[in-house]
Amino acid sequence: MAKKSFNHQAAMVAGITGGVISGLVKLGWENILPPRTAARDQTNPPQQLLQQVGIPASVTHATYTYSGHELPVVSYMMHFGFSTTFAVAYSLWARKHPKAKAGSSALFGLGIFGAFHHMILPALGTIPRAKDQPAEEHISEAIGHVLWMWTADWVSATVYQRLTANKKSAK
Repeated sequence: MAKKSFNHQAAMVAGITGGVISGLVKLGWENILPPRTAARDQTNPPQQLLQQVGIPASVTHATYTYSGHELPVVSYMMHFGFSTTFAVAYSLWARKHPKAKAGSSALFGLGIFGAFHHMILPALGTIPRAKDQPAEEHISEAIGHVLWMWTADWVSATVYQRLTANKKSAK
């Protein structure tokens, strides 16, 4: 059953906040269990996808330096753009359809993993077919997507509640 009304602006702000914070969680997870081999990470999937649509490697491999480390600015922009886009979509969808939150968003995270890493990106030729990817990649990405969406859900729920609590108590 769909909820009749909710505060769309608060849901979007909550989703953006959840997307940024959960994006940081996923980056941290990927430092613990890297999803790709070093060779496959020379041009990571976000960089490869951008190159497939004609953006030159000189742009996709652009970096900034912090504390002596070269960091991939374009990859981070893609990473946080993806994270935030899907966190906002989930925040809006889950408030419109509360039953969508079954599994504390783990199922949504696994669905995004399956859609992108098993279907969309292999079909585009951005990454190898799922059967040609190492098991370590599937394990890291599946768990990482669950942690990512759990975090996005928890953060966005808290932010939404705080943004709307004053309006409820003022009535």
